[in-house]
Amino acid sequence: MGSSNRTVVSEFVLLGVSSKEERQVPLFTLFLGMYVVTVLSNLTIILAICLDPRLLHAPMYFFLSNLSLVDICFTTTTVPKLLAGTFSRVRKISYGGCLAQMYFFIAFGITDSFLLASMALDRYVAICRPLHYSTVMSRQVCQLLVTTSWLVSHLHSLLHTILMSRLSFCGSNRLHHFFCDVFPLLKLSCSDTTANALVVHTEGAVVVNGALVFIALSYARILAAVLRVSSSGGKRKAFSACGSHLTVVTLFYGTIIWVYFQPSSSFSAEKDTLPTIMYTMVTPMLNPFIYTLRNSEIQGALKRICRESSSGMG
Repeated sequence: MGSSNRTVVSEFVLLGVSSKEERQVPLFTLFLGMYVVTVLSNLTIILAICLDPRLLHAPMYFFLSNLSLVDICFTTTTVPKLLAGTFSRVRKISYGGCLAQMYFFIAFGITDSFLLASMALDRYVAICRPLHYSTVMSRQVCQLLVTTSWLVSHLHSLLHTILMSRLSFCGSNRLHHFFCDVFPLLKLSCSDTTANALVVHTEGAVVVNGALVFIALSYARILAAVLRVSSSGGKRKAFSACGSHLTVVTLFYGTIIWVYFQPSSSFSAEKDTLPTIMYTMVTPMLNPFIYTLRNSEIQGALKRICRESSSGMG
């Protein structure tokens, strides 16, 4: 479409989670509480790992610290704007701000996905190839996996953002969502969105499902290896080491597949808001608790930090 035919939109209106006035204060309180818990709990995980050299140099905790950082960024991309709109009733976002929000939302979401795949690789090597663990999961390999996760996710997001920036928007600028996401924006466009939808369901599906398939194959191999272990204690230890990660993977991918792997025309703010809240707010909030609930090493690191803090104040 030529530039002369393009409708220039200066801003969008985010309609938020609910339009009912009586729900605004409870929703603001709920989302603010969730955001504060998410940031503080993930920062606590990062602090515990960084201050304990034994954890910092262990591949699993190196990935976990990066996952906690990405979860903070992922939530911060959407929740503060939602809180500001809920509190002030001013729900406008500039065209450029909308594209920027979409860019970082996609980038951090895909980074999250790749880090979960890296953690699955770590568990696979630790359980199925223990004698080669220090070689396969060396510091250099872990850093390469994390760097690649960040780089590929930002290239993926850049592709979708460039395609979105080429669309024209006319008519209503009221976005039936609480942040700038791909499907709600596509529904507002008066351009041909075939290319965008095609990329979502091809390249996007390969990127997201590729990580998911890798995780599934890793855990299939892990399960086969664990079932060959003769002692029940060994099996419990292996399942305990993988249980937290599988819980996070199920929460994250279950809601994402529900929302995104459907025709863009089928997206409904009413139907898809709850799953979206699950993976944008609930999962990042629960991750630190899931990973620490049965993890004695992180619990020990947190206790040491508390003791050192108490002695320093004494």
